[in-house]
Amino acid sequence: MKKKLLTSENVCLQIIDVQQSLMSKIINADKIAATVELLVHCGRIFNIPMVANTQYKKGLGPYVPNIEPLVADIPCFDKVEFNAVANSETEAFVDNLPESVTTMVLVGVETHICVYQTAMGLLQKGFSVWVVSDGVSSRSVEDHQDGVTRMLSEGVIVGSAEMLIYELLGKAGTPRFKQILPYIIGR
Repeated sequence: MKKKLLTSENVCLQIIDVQQSLMSKIINADKIAATVELLVHCGRIFNIPMVANTQYKKGLGPYVPNIEPLVADIPCFDKVEFNAVANSETEAFVDNLPESVTTMVLVGVETHICVYQTAMGLLQKGFSVWVVSDGVSSRSVEDHQDGVTRMLSEGVIVGSAEMLIYELLGKAGTPRFKQILPYIIGR
C-alpha cells in the first residue's frame, strides 16, 4: 500500500470523553485538554469535519471548561459503548463523511479503553487511524502505554499534535500557516 501525507481533505477529528469527572483522574490532564483545544482550533482553520463523544454524560458530566464551549457547534453524541463507532449516532456520522475522508484523528481518554476500542472499530470500518500522542491519556501511565503499544501493533499511526498539524500544512507562509502559528507558539 502506497503511503501519502495527510491533507485537510482526508481527515476527520474525533474527540473522545474529555469530561470533567474523567479528566480529574487522568495523567497529564491539563496537557491533554490543551492539545484537544489546539486541535479544535486547527480543525476550524483547516475546515475539517469534527465529531465529539461523551461517555454517559448524565453520570460523568460535561467536557472540561476550556473545551466545552469550543465544541458547542460540533456534533456530540453521548454513548455508553466504549467503542464510539459502536454507538449508532456516531456510526451514522462516520458513515456519512465525505469519501475523501480516509483517516480519523483521535484525541481524548482513556487511551487503553475508549480510544483503543474506537481505533479498532474505525480500522474495522476501513479507516486509517492517527492517535495524537500528546492528546490521549489514561488514569495510569502503564495503561496508557499498553493502549498505545496495542494500537501500534494493530497498525494505528501515533504522532504528536505538531507532527499532525505540520503534515497537514505542508509548507510555511500560507494563510493557514499564519492563522495556526499563534496557537502553536502559545502552547
